[in-house]
Amino acid sequence: MTVKEICEKLNFKILVEGDSDREITGGYCGDLLSWVMGRAQSGDCWFTVMGNINAIAVAFLADCACIVLCENSTLDKDALEKAKLQDICVLSSEENAYTLANKLGEIL
Repeated sequence: MTVKEICEKLNFKILVEGDSDREITGGYCGDLLSWVMGRAQSGDCWFTVMGNINAIAVAFLADCACIVLCENSTLDKDALEKAKLQDICVLSSEENAYTLANKLGEIL
């Protein structure tokens, strides 16, 4: 399932479009960036509240399909610009990571 399809099914708000045709192959929840960098898999939909430039770098290094900012957390200006430059898809939801991960698991 693509990032675009997940956005439609889970009603995510698109903050940075990035590569919306990218396939999502799994999910990962976490906010400790060093932990995510070593454990998230290529193609994961990453659920976090971290909307800073370091999160964009981690998503790029881990080759995540997208970042979903949970609980309406915000994406700062530097992160927004870096996500655009690196073609990282950044999404937003009012729901928490647990709820979103369960929903993702049901549709994958």
